[in-house]
Amino acid sequence: MSTSTGLLVLVAALWGAGAGALLPRPAYRFSVPDEEGWRDRCPAGHPIAGWLGRARCGRCAAGTPPYGPGAPRLAVATALVCAALAAATDTRPELGVWLLLAPVGVLLTVVDFRVRRLPNPLTLTLAVAAPALLGLVALVPEHAGDWPTALWATLALGAGYYVLWLINPGGMGFGDVKLAFGAGAVLGWYGWSTVMLGAFAGFLFGALYGWALVILRRTGRNTAIPFGPFLIGGAFVGLLIGAYAA
Repeated sequence: MSTSTGLLVLVAALWGAGAGALLPRPAYRFSVPDEEGWRDRCPAGHPIAGWLGRARCGRCAAGTPPYGPGAPRLAVATALVCAALAAATDTRPELGVWLLLAPVGVLLTVVDFRVRRLPNPLTLTLAVAAPALLGLVALVPEHAGDWPTALWATLALGAGYYVLWLINPGGMGFGDVKLAFGAGAVLGWYGWSTVMLGAFAGFLFGALYGWALVILRRTGRNTAIPFGPFLIGGAFVGLLIGAYAA
């Protein structure tokens, strides 16, 4: 790894740590069951100001534990994701898009694991922002992707997940379908082989997780699991491999 790449990885990690430290509050506010509005009060009933920041209430008594996931864990997780993306992408301009979208992926993962829900404000924003931002990157010299393929992959992966949802709506949430549009754009940037790899990895990770729960007797074979984190994990792996190979 060259000195410039090492510095880039460090900067990306610092960005990830800073962004991740702001995720506990939105993770708490978004972590509600379907058909319920987003949380606007702490567990003690005090109003929550804003959407970004630590999940602590200034009006609660001193020593009251955070009401959401801990900031250090999210900061470390996001920093590692961003550092890995920087190491794979190097100085190519699409790295800016990956670093902007990475905290959203981490936030979606946390929320889906907590309540098995993928909030529309996040999935729909991702579905629109990913191809739009990549369209801007396509105008910049030295990029390594293909924007038309990213657009087609957006539609293809979204449509594929929609068909799977129609076949078995009990095994997959419609939030996964909406998330697939954004994942398709990101994976499609590096070509159809990356799309196939990322999609396969997502299903593989989900299957391994499900069977691990069955073996440990923590769930039954027909119990639904949150699939969003594995869709995101598969897209992350496919993106890393696609960026290294580009």
